[in-house]
Order: sequence, then structure tokens, then C-alpha cells
Amino acid sequence: MGWNVFVVSLAFADLVVAFYPYPVVLYAIFHDGWSLGETQCKVSGFLMGLSVIGSVFNITGIAINRYCYICHSFAYGRLYSFRNTLLLVALIWALTVLAILPNFFVGSLSYDPRVYSCTFTQTASSSYTVVVVVVHFLVPIAVVTFCYLRIWVLVIQVRRKVKSEERSRVRPSDLRNFVTMFVVFVLFAICWAPLNLIGLVVAIDPEIMAPRIPEWLFVVSYFMAYFNSCLNAIIYGLLNRNFRKEYVRIMTSVWIPRRFVTETSRAATDGVRSKPSPAINNNE
Repeated sequence: MGWNVFVVSLAFADLVVAFYPYPVVLYAIFHDGWSLGETQCKVSGFLMGLSVIGSVFNITGIAINRYCYICHSFAYGRLYSFRNTLLLVALIWALTVLAILPNFFVGSLSYDPRVYSCTFTQTASSSYTVVVVVVHFLVPIAVVTFCYLRIWVLVIQVRRKVKSEERSRVRPSDLRNFVTMFVVFVLFAICWAPLNLIGLVVAIDPEIMAPRIPEWLFVVSYFMAYFNSCLNAIIYGLLNRNFRKEYVRIMTSVWIPRRFVTETSRAATDGVRSKPSPAINNNE
């Protein structure tokens, strides 16, 4: 249950940018500038930050969840009960909102014509830019790296059959889930590292360093970072059997709606006739 709730929360974080920020960015591109007013700019920047930081914190939460599940399986059931899992997800989003609020006091949400977006301005405050990079990128990266390294160590030990007790602790489906989220983390780090490194360089001295950053480099790193939200769904489809199956079913519904309705009705009928079954792991 804990795994599914965190994945849904991460998916929601990725989808936030598609609801409003991305459409208004396209609007700005087509009109060659921002014409929606200051309020809409702040709303777009806030939602953009909500998506980004929400993704970071959810990826961190998933890494900790997988670490507890695989490396501390005996305590996992107590730590990640249904109630505790919901509270942890709520805490993640509360911290996400708290992390974004300082932008309104610093005045760091503004329109950047280079990327046609209302987004975080790295030159608004050197100290705040450093805090953003550390709290929203470096610390989560360190936590996730520690969790996944510990999991890899355990997996290697299991493969070498060092401890029979640990051999039964890691099932193939658990390993596939871990690999999926590890790939999500690696791509996140690759996509976001350039923009955060630019932020650290600019924070040294905004007036001197900001003009030295090539515009093409900033634009590429910016869109590379926000493209990361689109990659997660692709990763799930490539590495998770159930996601692939549902993607095929959705595409079939688009091209052959009548067949989709028939399959949905049949599945609903079969579900009523069959007895309730235990929870099934996503990859099994």
C-alpha cells in the first residue's frame, strides 16, 4: 500500500505542470511574451514550484520507503501502516508548500523571457538561491543516494548468497520496483543537475556571474529539468508490466472505443463474480 500511495503522489506532482503552467508557457511562446498579468504569473510560478519540489520530496519519500521495506523489513509494517503512509504523504505536501512560500517574500517568482515562463529567478537573492539548491536538490540527492546504495549492497549480498535470511527478504517483484524507482532517481539527478549547478555559480555573485552564463546553456538546462516530469510515465511504461498493459488498453480505447467499452464491462462483471483477492504487487 505504501508503495502505491507514494507513486500516485509522485504522479500527481508530475501532472501539476500539465494542468496550468505548461499551457500558459505555450501561450507565452505563441504571443512572444507574457500578457496574462502579474497574478497569473505568480500562480504559474507557484504551481511550477509545487510540481518540482513535490517531485523531489516524493522521490525522496519513495527511496526511504524502499530502504525500510528491503533493509528493515521487520519494522516496515509498523512504520508504513495505511494511516502512517497517508500522514507521511500529507507531510511531504505540507513541506512542499512551506518550501515554496518564501518565494513570495523574496520576490523570486517572475517572468523570464529566455524560457517564456514565470519561474524561480536565481538572481533575486544569492543566499536564498543557495538554500534552494541545498534543500531542494543536494540534501534529497544525498538521502536518496544513501538509501539506494544500502539497497544495492543488500541485493549484492543476496545474489552472492551471503546470508540465507536476507535471501528470502528480496523478491524479484521487489527488485523490479526498486530498479524502476532507481532509474527515476538517476534521470531526475541528470536532468536537474545542470540547472542547479548554474544556480550555485550565479549565487557566487549574481551581477558578475549571471551575464557570463550563455543563454543557450540556461535554456537547455531549464527545459531539460522540466522535461523530467514527462520521463517518469515513460519509465513506468518501459519497466513495469502493469503500466505497459494499461497503456496499451488506453491506446486501444482511443482507436477502438467500442472494444474498450466491451472489455471494461467484462472486467467489471468478472470482478463482481470473483471473490476479493489479496493485494497484488504492481510488477507481479
